Amino acid sequence: MTPTLTEQLAAIVGANHVSTDPDVLDGRSVDHTGRYRGHAGALVRPSTDDDVAAVLRVCRDAGVYVTVQGGRTSLVAGTVPEHDDVLLSTERLTDIGEVDVVERRVRVGAGATLAAVQRAATAAGLVFGVDLAARDSATVGGMASTNAGGLRTVRYGNMGEQVLGLDVALPDGSLVRRHSEVRSDNTGYDLASLFVGAEGTLGVITGLDLRLHPTPAHRVTAVVGFADLNALIEVGREFRDADGIAALELIDSRASALTAEHLGISAPVDGAWQLLIELAGDTDQTERLADALENADMAGEPAVGVDVNAQQRLWQVREAVAEVLGRYGPPLKFDVSLPLARIDGFAAAATELVAEHAPDAIPVLFGHVGEGNLHLNLVRCALDGDRERALYAAMMALIADSGGNVSSEHGVGSRKRDYLSMSRTDADIAAMRAVKAAFDPGGYLNPAVLFD
Repeated sequence: MTPTLTEQLAAIVGANHVSTDPDVLDGRSVDHTGRYRGHAGALVRPSTDDDVAAVLRVCRDAGVYVTVQGGRTSLVAGTVPEHDDVLLSTERLTDIGEVDVVERRVRVGAGATLAAVQRAATAAGLVFGVDLAARDSATVGGMASTNAGGLRTVRYGNMGEQVLGLDVALPDGSLVRRHSEVRSDNTGYDLASLFVGAEGTLGVITGLDLRLHPTPAHRVTAVVGFADLNALIEVGREFRDADGIAALELIDSRASALTAEHLGISAPVDGAWQLLIELAGDTDQTERLADALENADMAGEPAVGVDVNAQQRLWQVREAVAEVLGRYGPPLKFDVSLPLARIDGFAAAATELVAEHAPDAIPVLFGHVGEGNLHLNLVRCALDGDRERALYAAMMALIADSGGNVSSEHGVGSRKRDYLSMSRTDADIAAMRAVKAAFDPGGYLNPAVLFD
């Protein structure tokens, strides 16, 4: 950073929205888990897409790196700068337009939080299709950049399936506004899809057109306990393709034990494994739920909630898991997608692997079992340096050997870039590098992310 560059940035966004304060930058250079830390030279907070584009031009011309930050909820160090970068925050791009209830869509700024979008949709009698535990902090621009999934993916799909159009500031400082008022538009490249999941390496998403959905008239929620993980998987396999499925979440008893100990929120059923099932539709789903569970190998009777209050109580353990994971320090996190048939074997092998490398750690497994998208968190994992890297590499190898993907919905970030080749061929990676080079030949935008 130079005084000249600082002055140029201040001329674009205003002096109050540029900071080189070491304490401010230090707080912005650590990831959401608290495990990974970097270094930044300045923070800049533009309020319009034109300002974002201007900031990118100035930084490119000055030869400085830029790391894009939204709600900073990345769990793979995706917003941690490594080169004294300029931190470009989208937090002021928070406009939410009027909801189009006829076409069921809304145009929002990339810095709008998920919770704000959900409130706007609900007020219009509609539903936004993606939900995360970090809804109060996560921004929709960041969610699109990582193609986030979450609690409703089994019904509505990932973030990319909610995106109808995008505004993007490209690394050269130009703006692309890819929007269409019609649902079928086959004119040329599907540019919007290119930026979804690119983790900010090809451009900065500044605005989005988002798809909204009708609100189901009826909803029923159940939590079912199982002594055997394979029995749970079989029930999950049946439900994931069922009409009306709205959520399908796996929770292990170690997670519910933590929520009971620290938050006083106990599991509503017994069993080493719990499955949260939610059905929603235009008619009462209770009978369909009962029929589907009739022959399930359950560890007792399920807990069922029909009214809103009962449903919220059944969601409490799943919603509280994220809060308790950090009680023993930053957990070591693994986001993985697996074939359903391999989940049981992976869970057992992962437990053995953790016992070998970190015997004091508590492995906690939960996640979106309908997609085989699971989150393995190692609580009380005090490893650092070479010992942590050894465990991480061994777990990545186990995931790959189990037929899984090393990143399901959290992205690659910088934490998993060394393991990209476990899920992508050399040709895949070469093609991705070619796309990156076409958009950002200088490699200055999000330089720590995705590629080494």
